[in-house]
Amino acid sequence: MYWTEMKKIIIVVIGALLNAIAMNLFLIPANVYASGFAGLAQLLSSLFSLFTPFTISTGILLFILNVPATILAWKKVGKSFTLYSFLSVFLMSFFMEVIPVIKVSPDILLNAVFGGVIGAIGVGITLRYGASTGGMDIIAMVLSRMKDRPVGIYLFILNAAIVITAGYVYGWEKALYTLVALYAATKVVDAIHTKHNKLTALIITKKSDEMKAAIHSKLVRGITILPAKGAFTNENKEMLMIVITRYELYDLERIIKEVDPRAFTNIVETAGVFGLFRKE
Repeated sequence: MYWTEMKKIIIVVIGALLNAIAMNLFLIPANVYASGFAGLAQLLSSLFSLFTPFTISTGILLFILNVPATILAWKKVGKSFTLYSFLSVFLMSFFMEVIPVIKVSPDILLNAVFGGVIGAIGVGITLRYGASTGGMDIIAMVLSRMKDRPVGIYLFILNAAIVITAGYVYGWEKALYTLVALYAATKVVDAIHTKHNKLTALIITKKSDEMKAAIHSKLVRGITILPAKGAFTNENKEMLMIVITRYELYDLERIIKEVDPRAFTNIVETAGVFGLFRKE
């Protein structure tokens, strides 16, 4: 357990470092914007420098923007998820303050692509190990726990506002390169983790009671149990079907390995869910 948590912390550190490198060495020098709260912080920092006598770094603004999101997650999601998310945001803000803003390449397209890809690797590996990078991830988790609302529309509105403002202030060419960075980032996160917010897990095991109890102790999700029989061995087993969010996949994998390492699990991408799907 201690090694698992330590590995998770190491992944969060690496993810935060990669995000900070993407921002300070590629995106910020080229005035190309990231997705979500990072892009919003980047845009606000630029606007402060242009239209006010004050200068506030992107790292500080990113931390400030995530404070209310973290408080919301603490109340609505859970302490473990919130702590790792806050650690990720704090480390990313810290690394952004430590790493100097340097233009690695004068080519804006290279900055957009490499900034988007490197940042997405950081986000993808963080999600893969059951943590988050804060911001829109926290909002997505809160919405999935409260009501089954697609977070994509909120992320689209926020990113659209960032792109339009960047185009108005710096020229529409910058806005188009921002779209390139967002597209590259989305594809990389999808490849590393999963693009679907909902997943269906089909778990075939001979320890269904223990598995059910372990899942319910960690995840507040409904489980459907179906009889199953091995075609080759003729052994009687049971299949547990559970729909989860992508943020809960890491915890579910851990539970299955701990309860029944020999269990066969099939993770299916879920296009939609009808009926009750919430925590409360």
